[in-house]
Amino acid sequence: MSKEIINRVNNIADYIIKSKDTIRNTAKLFNVSKSTVHKDIKERLSNIDEEKYIQIKKIMNEHIKERHIKGGEATRQLFLRKKQVTL
Repeated sequence: MSKEIINRVNNIADYIIKSKDTIRNTAKLFNVSKSTVHKDIKERLSNIDEEKYIQIKKIMNEHIKERHIKGGEATRQLFLRKKQVTL
């Protein structure tokens, strides 16, 4: 694995641990695809730094538990905006 990839993986991991941000937002910030962030976290990070991998795994599990709430709120906001436009 190249140093560039290792640095990116470590930077992404540090950012997610510090901010607890989502994969999508992290991908936008680092200007890579969501697939790249997933691969960096799930495959590469476990080989580079096991402790960071465990921390991020906990954060991602929290995100999975909360996603139905965030999705429901996003839908609610969408319908509120549509309702305001039609009034």
